[in-house]
Amino acid sequence: MNFQTPAEIAVAVCNAGKTKAEMAFGKLFLLGILAGVYIGFGANLATKIGSMDSPGTAGGQFLFGAVFSVGLMLVVIAGAELFTGNNMFCMASAINGQSGWGGLAYNWIVVFITNFIGSLLLVYIVYYGNYWGAHDATTGALAISAHGGKALAIAKGKLALTWGQAFCRAILCNWLVCLAVWMAFGAKDIVGKIFAIFFPIMAFVSSGFEHCVANMFFVPMGIVVANGAPEAAATALKMSPETVLSLFNYGTFITKNLIPVTLGNIVGGGIFVGAYYWLIYMKKTAAAKQDKSASA
Repeated sequence: MNFQTPAEIAVAVCNAGKTKAEMAFGKLFLLGILAGVYIGFGANLATKIGSMDSPGTAGGQFLFGAVFSVGLMLVVIAGAELFTGNNMFCMASAINGQSGWGGLAYNWIVVFITNFIGSLLLVYIVYYGNYWGAHDATTGALAISAHGGKALAIAKGKLALTWGQAFCRAILCNWLVCLAVWMAFGAKDIVGKIFAIFFPIMAFVSSGFEHCVANMFFVPMGIVVANGAPEAAATALKMSPETVLSLFNYGTFITKNLIPVTLGNIVGGGIFVGAYYWLIYMKKTAAAKQDKSASA
């Protein structure tokens, strides 16, 4: 067969989780930055596609979700450490007794922070590339481009969610993201991995679910655009400049979106994929190992 069975994937995921939980800090740090950048590439491409014709149609929403999948393809195939995927890996490995809970915490904390660093790195490179702004040919006044307007609209929509809405949408998101990674682990060739990733990621983005690392790009992109040109952003959003600045800031982002989305992602990936599949495929194996060790 050109793919692994679910039981074989469960073994591979637990082994990978052990490796991730014990990875040297320097390597984990660099790979975490790359994952933030890679997911940001997908998010930026989705923003660009979403700013073009018919963004509010079913076809436009499908394309927005479809192109975003390039981010996870880069993470899985090129190699990087992504917080949301590691919710599954490290949880399964820790429950299986292959790595400690301290290793899980170490991995999640380092990768979360470095994913944020990588995302912000790309945000500011894109910002200074000036895709978001446009000058009026006649007056020379700064206006928001279609790309910048879409970035603002995406960030505004995420910041407008209630804590409970963000949490529930995040559970659904990482359930699909980790299923994409789970299936990609089962594929033995690159084409199989691409197809395994594409459909669940397209589904989560097109459905409007919430991914903490993607939001580390989407929302800061809106923040830097809004703060870089508050008058133009206010015009584009039909809000007052004061309201724009009170909404588009990192304090609001962290408390209203990033915290509930991160917690929801942990539940979706760590519990509903990592722990659930461990219970199905690995529990008896782990129990048998413990019995054998005790008898010896």
